[in-house]
Amino acid sequence: MSGRTVHGAIILLVMGNFLALLSDTLIKAQGGDIPVFQFVLMRKLCTLALLLPLIRFVNFRQPLAGFAIHAIRAHLGLVGVTCMVIALNNLPLATANALFYAAPVLVMVLAVIFYGEKLTWLSLLAVVSGFAGILVILQPVALNWQSLTALVTALSLAIGALLVRKLPKDQHLIHTMLLIHVIALPAAVALFLWEGAPIDWSMLPTALGSSFFILGYNMTVILAYRHVAANQVTSAEYTGLIWAILLGWILFAEAPDIWFIVGAVMIVGPLFLVSQRERKAHLARRQLAQAGP
Repeated sequence: MSGRTVHGAIILLVMGNFLALLSDTLIKAQGGDIPVFQFVLMRKLCTLALLLPLIRFVNFRQPLAGFAIHAIRAHLGLVGVTCMVIALNNLPLATANALFYAAPVLVMVLAVIFYGEKLTWLSLLAVVSGFAGILVILQPVALNWQSLTALVTALSLAIGALLVRKLPKDQHLIHTMLLIHVIALPAAVALFLWEGAPIDWSMLPTALGSSFFILGYNMTVILAYRHVAANQVTSAEYTGLIWAILLGWILFAEAPDIWFIVGAVMIVGPLFLVSQRERKAHLARRQLAQAGP
């Protein structure tokens, strides 16, 4: 694997995380006084509309393969997106994104519980430091339900990531994404009807833009990881927090305080070290394999 390939993958991930932050920025810019469930439904319909031209990748001979896992992930995603919208509309952009980074920390913990994986000392440091960093950012004396919604988003992302292992191995990503959004649609419609707010078409451009940028992020991730081992480039994902700080500062005049900076370093720093250690271990194994017996 050439260095050029790795560098290209890193550039793709940096760009992808910027696209994801553009989605977050659009959601935050529309303000918090919106019917949340209506916006979530609009976003899902926009995502389906953008995915429909790619329907040729759906395996119609086994359209519902892995349905049970898809259903769990679909409804977890619905909860996660709803909480994400609430968090973005009530917390500084960088703070919300820093709390979203609890997801990889939670993945480590839940993988131990559900898959019996072992934590290295560095992974354990990432877990302890990550949870401590969350407390530093939130400052429990000022804890509110908006902050908790960001953590619910992180938890839904973590569980969804772990359940990916249970999906059919040969199922195309487009098939998976379409199926998840279709399965979640009845619940999204039910929540929209329960909310009972009059339809606000002014949210449609934001919903469409958010869907477009998130799909762009997903595509860059696919391209980045297609030919490169994940542990070689995963650390580039953490540039999302840098984008969040910059966009929050430029667009919303949100200057991060010292508590945020310390907490963000405590969350992201050990994760970066874990990624770098895995990358070095992978390179060492590859060199040994190339050297032969």
